[in-house]
Amino acid sequence: MIDILCVGEVLIDFIGHQEGVLINQTRDYHRYLGGSATNVAMNCARLGLNSSLVATVGNDGFGEYIYQRLAEVNIETKNMNKLEDKSTSVIFVSRSQGTPDFIPYRQADKCIEEAQISNTTLSKTKIFHTTCFALSKNPAQKSILNKAKEAYEMGCKLSIDINYAKKLWSSQEQAMEVIKAYCKFNPLIKISEDDMLRLFEKQLPHEEIFNFFHSQGVDTVCLTLGSKGVKLSQREEGVIELPAIKVEKVQDTTGAGDAFWSGFLFAFIKEKSTKECLQVALKLAALKLQNVGRLPDNIDILSKLL
Repeated sequence: MIDILCVGEVLIDFIGHQEGVLINQTRDYHRYLGGSATNVAMNCARLGLNSSLVATVGNDGFGEYIYQRLAEVNIETKNMNKLEDKSTSVIFVSRSQGTPDFIPYRQADKCIEEAQISNTTLSKTKIFHTTCFALSKNPAQKSILNKAKEAYEMGCKLSIDINYAKKLWSSQEQAMEVIKAYCKFNPLIKISEDDMLRLFEKQLPHEEIFNFFHSQGVDTVCLTLGSKGVKLSQREEGVIELPAIKVEKVQDTTGAGDAFWSGFLFAFIKEKSTKECLQVALKLAALKLQNVGRLPDNIDILSKLL
């Protein structure tokens, strides 16, 4: 079985070395494996889940680096694609304690084809996870929506991180249309306050956000509130609210949301209660905030969570 099939962006993140400045003042960058879908796949694999990634890279040095890093944590890569005519996508990111500034240079990551996701793969998958980033461009957008529908019809649980960013889409209207199409499959939804503000282009009461997604057919909506914690609304169960875990020194916020959602999905697969899923998610996010780039190798992650 595949515990989690992550379908979406794989990138090289160049994260600024100078802390607390925007890209226009950043002098040096350090290279990390990135992409929200990839971060979730990596985190889940390191938590002991059987994790598979559907993504596309260029046949270049960055693509080789990505394959090496995925192999280190035993992520299945048979659904990956390598292109000769496009380079591996790269993003420059500021190092920040808030939402980071970023500039994307996208080529290969958006070239996900339906042929990369077989019905056999879907029949073995527990959770089909994707991101708003991955859905922002074709052919990935069309491929993911079509395969999400098949996954849903085969009894797979769907998931999405609504990490909406205006600069990735042709219009806000198109983004909303695509998100609504995905919501028809009743995914587990993760959205942050910043995502919410960008997507709806105004500050809305949390209850209004929850009602919007519930009206689209979604049972579970998780709204992350940064240092203020998290709220989760279930259509039939009401709202759960938990505070964030205090972190003395925030080293890097990039990937904290991915760490949070990885923890949530890990606990969900382990059939924990909703509250326990949130508690595990908050612990993993706090751990990520204390490290630049990804979660460190030299810690026993599970012992920190359970």
